[in-house]
Order: sequence, then C-alpha cells, then structure tokens
Amino acid sequence: MDHSNSKMNKAIECHVTQCDHHCGTQDYCSLDRVCIGTHEADPTVDQCTDCRSFVRK
Repeated sequence: MDHSNSKMNKAIECHVTQCDHHCGTQDYCSLDRVCIGTHEADPTVDQCTDCRSFVRK
C-alpha cells in the first residue's frame, strides 16, 4: 500500500523510504503510533534500536 498521500504524522519523523508506512516524498510516518524495540541485551548506541512497526514495501 502506498502511503504517499496518506495523513502524515508530523510527530513521527522517518527517513526509511523502504517502509510501507513512509509518506512518499515527505519524511514522516503515516501511522498514529509506532513500536520501537531493540535487538541487543544492553543497547548502548542508536544502531541497537529498531522500529518494530516497519513493513517492507
């Protein structure tokens, strides 16, 4: 589903254009809420975190 014309949530900035929830040319998410998690036991840098709401286009 292409969310380029969906209501963008300006509270959730996103630069992952490969995600189905990304708002096309606007760097925002179309979801009302996202889930953020980690794949590390003790995250210490931002690369240790993940957007669990990600859906590949």
